[in-house]
Amino acid sequence: MQIQPKPKKVVLAYSGGLDTSIIVHWLIENYGCEVICYTADLGQNEELDGLEEKALNSGASKIIIEDLRDRFLTEYVFPTMRAGATYEGKYLLGTSFARPLIAQRQVEIAEEEGADGLAHGCTGKGNDQVRFEVSAMALNPTLSIIAPWREWDILSREDAIAYADKNNIPLGQSKKSIYSRDRNIWHMSHEGGILEDPWEEPEEEMYTLSQSPHISPDTPEEIVVEFKEGTPIGFNGKKLGAVELVEQLNKIGGKHGVGRIDLVENRLVGMKSHGIYETPGGTILYKAHQELESICLDKDTLHYKHMIALRYAELVYDGKWFSPLREALDGFVTVTQKNVTGHVRMKLYKGNIITCGRKSPYSLYREDYASFGQMDIYDQQDAKGFINLWGLPMKIDALLSIEGTGKSRFRAPDYSKFKRD
Repeated sequence: MQIQPKPKKVVLAYSGGLDTSIIVHWLIENYGCEVICYTADLGQNEELDGLEEKALNSGASKIIIEDLRDRFLTEYVFPTMRAGATYEGKYLLGTSFARPLIAQRQVEIAEEEGADGLAHGCTGKGNDQVRFEVSAMALNPTLSIIAPWREWDILSREDAIAYADKNNIPLGQSKKSIYSRDRNIWHMSHEGGILEDPWEEPEEEMYTLSQSPHISPDTPEEIVVEFKEGTPIGFNGKKLGAVELVEQLNKIGGKHGVGRIDLVENRLVGMKSHGIYETPGGTILYKAHQELESICLDKDTLHYKHMIALRYAELVYDGKWFSPLREALDGFVTVTQKNVTGHVRMKLYKGNIITCGRKSPYSLYREDYASFGQMDIYDQQDAKGFINLWGLPMKIDALLSIEGTGKSRFRAPDYSKFKRD
């Protein structure tokens, strides 16, 4: 096996948290390389405060911070929502589709800066290491990838803090922080601490984007979300850009305790993990989009779309955003969304989203077709021929059974034969 030379200049995906803070110093100490920190602003808010000073004080030659919130929503989040993709029926993929975007920019910056290596702070037990590295492989496989958690002898967060203290590395992390969190404009995730026991109920103080349904308003609040070709474009009668729209929905959804998910999920690396996700605005958008599709898509398309949504979610979760299959599925989804335009009216109440109405100029629901009254368009007598043809295979099967045994094989069995002694 050919051994790659040590990279001389590395672009580190930098969050400013405990892990990446010590990684800057560790890379310089162990690889003797220049370190450029890269931070994508995906909506971490106050977590970005003081990052530049911290990175430079940790030994980085420079730090690049850029606002990718709009690109994140329009190129990654909304396409996934349009596909209806949720992982294991619950998780709205908030962390999963953030990683390929960060990796893409990390690779592009490495090329711009003449760097020959990439680094990240993902542990060897998690999904993110796969998402970062597979994305980088798809975009520029010539770049070396350094994953310190798979190399160093630091085994715990306490070890990491001790390393920082020893090397005078500035931290914003304290030993009292028990949860591992990931935040962006779409969601907030929580892992670790008491959550490592799936029998334990999460502490209310843990939640960040939503308040408990128990203390949320006692009066329902009605909202209207507008879509154009499957993409959300407005809220309560006002056209909004992606960032402002999601921010407003997060605020109103969080106020009513919407979007809390408690999930034991199957990680890509083979183990199960227990996490809590807060996605108030995203939960509203997924629900509204689903309701609009119910009147805009025909049965065959809608049902087939449900099937590909599962595969789409797996691809995103498994780090295969940059894959031919995901691109192909996007092509299918785009065609299905051409008529998914309209409005959905909902009420938010105590953690619930109650659908009140949906309308679209392309609605396939027609009152004159669905009515049970007298109509010229549908003759109820036509149903007899349809039923005869629809049930013909089963009728033939029954006739063959009767010919041999005297009764259909689907007649109720004699359960007396199965009585215990």
